[in-house]
Amino acid sequence: MPYKVVKCTPEEFERLAKWGRQEIELAENEMPGLMALRAKYGPSKPLKGARVAGCLHMT
Repeated sequence: MPYKVVKCTPEEFERLAKWGRQEIELAENEMPGLMALRAKYGPSKPLKGARVAGCLHMT
């Protein structure tokens, strides 16, 4: 599958990384059910090696 790598300055990369972390933290706080699944199944890695073709947003 073709893809492009973004060319950006280290400052822009840092800004985007910070934004991404904030989005992940927001999701962790707003989706306790998903976090419970992560806590229960995360250590056993039941999807290790699986290719996920799509996902649904839990609300």
